[in-house]
Amino acid sequence: KCRTGPLDIVFVIDSSRSVRPFEFETMRRFMMDIIGNLDVGPNATRVGVIQYSSQVQNIFSLKTFFTRADMERAINSIIPLAQGTMTGLAIQYAMNVAFTTQEGARPLHKRIPRIAIIVTDGRPQDRVTEVATQARNAGIEIYAVGIQRADMNSLRAMASPPLEEHVFLVESFELIQQFAKQFQDKLCGVDMCMEREHGCQHSCVSTPGSFYCECNPGYRLNVDGKTCSPVDACADGRHGCQHHCVSVRGSYSCRCRPGYHLSHNKRSCTMIDYCSFGNHSCQHECVSIPNGHYCRCRSGFTLQPDSKSCRATDLCNGVDHGCEFKCVSTEGSYHCVCPEGQQLQADGKTCSKCGARHVDLVMVIDGSKSVRPQNFELVKQFVNRIVDLLEVSPHGTRVGLVQYSSRVRTEFPLNKYHSADEIKKAVMDVEYMEKGTMTGLALKHMVEHSFSELEGARPLSHNIPRIGLVFTDGRSQDDISEWARRAKESGIVMFAVGVGKAVEEELRAIASEPVEQHFSYSADFTTMTHLVENFSLNICPEEGKGETEIRSPCECEALVQFQTNTVAILQSLTEKNILWARSLAQMTARLEDLEKQIANKK
Repeated sequence: KCRTGPLDIVFVIDSSRSVRPFEFETMRRFMMDIIGNLDVGPNATRVGVIQYSSQVQNIFSLKTFFTRADMERAINSIIPLAQGTMTGLAIQYAMNVAFTTQEGARPLHKRIPRIAIIVTDGRPQDRVTEVATQARNAGIEIYAVGIQRADMNSLRAMASPPLEEHVFLVESFELIQQFAKQFQDKLCGVDMCMEREHGCQHSCVSTPGSFYCECNPGYRLNVDGKTCSPVDACADGRHGCQHHCVSVRGSYSCRCRPGYHLSHNKRSCTMIDYCSFGNHSCQHECVSIPNGHYCRCRSGFTLQPDSKSCRATDLCNGVDHGCEFKCVSTEGSYHCVCPEGQQLQADGKTCSKCGARHVDLVMVIDGSKSVRPQNFELVKQFVNRIVDLLEVSPHGTRVGLVQYSSRVRTEFPLNKYHSADEIKKAVMDVEYMEKGTMTGLALKHMVEHSFSELEGARPLSHNIPRIGLVFTDGRSQDDISEWARRAKESGIVMFAVGVGKAVEEELRAIASEPVEQHFSYSADFTTMTHLVENFSLNICPEEGKGETEIRSPCECEALVQFQTNTVAILQSLTEKNILWARSLAQMTARLEDLEKQIANKK
């Protein structure tokens, strides 16, 4: 077995996050291969294992196990720490704890070698030179085994002299098991490969009392047990090449298809970004494709025949139209329109507002966690678009806002603000509640509190319409039917707006009759602004009760405008008819004159 007597060996294993799970498995096998050829026991070789990352964990100490089976079970149960790489901290722990007599190390006077085998795959995140020197001075012989990404300077700073016998760098985790046999020969007895003429073509591996031949990666051992033949390294499919694998002298290399270049990991391929060359001349966007690029226009634009420049197909999206309500694109132009019942002003952009239709409006918005913060901002913008349609004043339209989730909160009552600007600012300052969706509880709060005279609702005797607008994006977690019914029975005209996963059955239950005019739905939050148009007239209900019908001034204004326009058109046509008649009389006179001239010539 190993050397001429017993050893105290502690494995110091790197289990930082850079060591991937399958790589850590090879480290387990490395330790078990070394232990498998040791003569372990209380009076023979003792073994301990610690792992480290940003902290140090003792797996088992020198006094814990004295059979290989127990040690292997403990090694197989290790769960990697997967944090940083504090190698210096691990060496400090080995010196101050693992190699103490309390943890099973034999006293120094017995001259039993103390050996630390450090296995790491990266650069330490702390200082190792000073603490490694202290450990060596304390009588600990350090072997530094680096794998793949390990820093050679750090390995040399840790290891005992002579460095050529104590520093090892293994190219990959796949080779560590083969290396374990070579390391074992450094640690243990006679190197049989040095004692005999082994005849191995590539490498000889010494075993206790014998040896065997191994081939380099990409080669296989022939039947003579000594010579090696190249194998197709691509054939087993484990090469990891994204595009093409090419076998080269017992190994392989990865290659990419045209239009791609090989990434730093030498396996995956990245498409060449032809747009980054800066010579595409695309007016809007350049899109790279294998072996070239093409130009693409932004939404609302069409790519021109030169395949580079773009022209707006929807001028409303391509210009600052300034329309207060809605912009309508036509071929090569655009114009502004207003909601039904409102007149386009002389500036061609703004709309008149129906100031005579005053209401008490309470909007109840869903602030549950399914809405999400960015969509809640869109909901607030939606609310302010509705406010823009109203003429807010203490004696005109009043607006209140309620938000709900698992609970209900009045953001501001009907008598809080007296102008549209104040309301819009307050809306943008509303904080998102999150949590559940208790729509029924919100309806109860609206009926019992929001439309009370205490919170600014005008008495029913004033005949001011009361309107409730409920906005939700999902199924309610409580019953809505009772309070939806009570709201309508109390004289509140109910509107329901649903977005995304809102349930149509619940929206219809909330909405007043006729239901089709009192509920709306949008598939997602980004497209719901079109719903404002649906409410432009509906939130101003028809006024007038009793025997005398009182018509809206906006309707009268529209009728007067229609009459004025009609008269103007008729006058224009009359003037044109008079001019036409005069022209006809002149032409008739000239024809008669010509006829007389012809008759005289005859």
